[in-house]
Amino acid sequence: MKRFKAAVIGGSGYGAAEIIRRLLIHPDVDLVKVASIDYVGENLAAAHPTLEGLTDLVFQNLSPEEAADGMDVVFLGLPHKVAANVVPKIVGRGAKIIDLSGDFRLKDVTQYEKYYGGTHPCPELLPRAVYGLPELNRAQIKTADLVASPGCFATTIALGLLPLAKAGLLKGAVDTVGITGSSGSGAAPQAGTHHPIRAVNLRTYKPLHHQHIPEIVQTLAGAGAEQFALHFVPVSAPLSRGIFATSFAKVDASVSKETIAQAFRTTFEGEPFVRVPKKRLPEVVAVSGSNYAEVAFEYGPEENGVRTIACFSATDNLIKGGAGQAVQSMNIVLGLDEKTSIADSGGFP
Repeated sequence: MKRFKAAVIGGSGYGAAEIIRRLLIHPDVDLVKVASIDYVGENLAAAHPTLEGLTDLVFQNLSPEEAADGMDVVFLGLPHKVAANVVPKIVGRGAKIIDLSGDFRLKDVTQYEKYYGGTHPCPELLPRAVYGLPELNRAQIKTADLVASPGCFATTIALGLLPLAKAGLLKGAVDTVGITGSSGSGAAPQAGTHHPIRAVNLRTYKPLHHQHIPEIVQTLAGAGAEQFALHFVPVSAPLSRGIFATSFAKVDASVSKETIAQAFRTTFEGEPFVRVPKKRLPEVVAVSGSNYAEVAFEYGPEENGVRTIACFSATDNLIKGGAGQAVQSMNIVLGLDEKTSIADSGGFP
């Protein structure tokens, strides 16, 4: 018999599909409930065809309290603003909560209202939430009962810049371009994910105003960045999975290439899911389908007493940028090996 019981609330989306897949093969956690307002009474394969024949579980129309009752951990695969109304109903009932929405990531409620719109329904719970980036907050995640799992762009961009922040080298504004696949927009069809247009197109959206900007600023400022600001332009690409980010940071010209390299080594030494490739730069195909992130940098020439450091990072937006990282946090809060059920590599090509 498995040691822990898990439920997923909001189980029909792409992120939920990855959570469910990872839980079904988890040796220590038993997935027992999947709540959804869609596909009620149907087998999980109705929404997630890769699960055909692998489980007898069906989607259930459960209240949050019913879904959380008797569980050790509950995953929320709900939209922004919906999760914030669910968490107060289940927090403190004994189950660890892993929330994949943006509702509890930001500590400053005014930033939430600016970037997500509307008044936060339970700002008193914001201090209780732990930001679920293991590479920065592993110790805090261990004791959390509410984990705010990071966004996909936020994870990718923050990991690429984290070595500079922790080394005290990230100062002032950074310019970032992040290219993303269509699955980041969710399972519901939209104009921006319509295949005939997306498959042959590159276009920006929410330039300089994306909701992950304050999340990244908060994360890197907490890691040591000074007077940090982010100018971020996201780009939709003809991919179903993957994010590739390029961030341009300025450092004093006296900072050596070896100093930067040492910062990357020190930051990610022993991290199970962050790789610094030795003979190439990060690329999406190397991490797609996996919980791994790849990071690296390029050292620019001196220009007027400063150097540009181009930081590159790549993730699978649905796994390390979403569901896989959420399972990683679950493993940590339950005291399990954090690599359990998420250490496989993706396919190639």
